[in-house]
Parts: sequence; C-alpha cells; structure tokens
Amino acid sequence: QEEKKQLTLKVEELERKLESTSAQNIEFLQVIAKREESIHQCQLRLEEKSRECSSLARQLEMAIEDAKRQVEQARERAVSRERAAQSKMLDLETQLSRNKTELNQLCRSKEDAERRYESRLQDLRDRLEQSESTNRSMQNYVQFLKSSYDNVF
Repeated sequence: QEEKKQLTLKVEELERKLESTSAQNIEFLQVIAKREESIHQCQLRLEEKSRECSSLARQLEMAIEDAKRQVEQARERAVSRERAAQSKMLDLETQLSRNKTELNQLCRSKEDAERRYESRLQDLRDRLEQSESTNRSMQNYVQFLKSSYDNVF
C-alpha cells in the first residue's frame, strides 16, 4: 500500500509535469503559430516589396532608356546646329573674302582713276598755261603790230 501510495504520488507528480509540459507545449505552439503568422506576414510583405522593386526597376530602366534617347536626340540636334553654324560660317567667310577682293579691286580702280584724273588735270593745266602763254604772245604781237602801224602812219 505504501508502494501504491508512492506510485500514486509519482503518477500525480508525473501528471502535473505532464500538464505543465502540455501547457508549455500549448504556449510553445501558440508562440510558434504567432511566429509562423509573423513569418507569413513578412513573406507577404517581402513578396509585395519584391513586386514593388521589380516595378520600380522596370520604371528605372524605362526612365534610363528615355533619358538616353533624349540625350541622343539633344546630341544630334547639337551636331546638326553645329554643322549648320559651320556651313554658315564658311559661307560668311567666302562672302567676306569676295567682299575684300571686290574692295581691293575698287580701291585699285579708284587709285587708277585718281591717277588718271591727276594726270589729265595736270595736262589740262599745262595746256591752259601754254594757251595763256600763246595768248599773251599773240597779244604782245598784236600790240607790236599796232605800235608798228601807228609808227608807220
């Protein structure tokens, strides 16, 4: 009977331990369930963030491609404008060269005309002086003739 009592006490103690362990198991199961739920929620958030990241990555790639296109278009426009400016500059340089040549020709023509004018003016002065000299000589001769006729008559 003593043995039975001890066994009963042992059984009761084991039952308490079993209950305690069962309670601990229940608590652990609850903790595990909460952690699994938390893990599940984290996985859902992770999947959502992954989708978001993928979407943002695609948007970034599209933005980069768009920026590359815009840069290329801007570069092509700049090259086109530069070519047009160089062409215009070449045209202006050609026109300037022609104008300088024309100006030089006009200056030479003007100088030639001035030389001819000066030469002709000098020639006319010389002829005028010769004419005046001839005129004075004739007037002197006429005076001489008048005096001579006056003396003769």
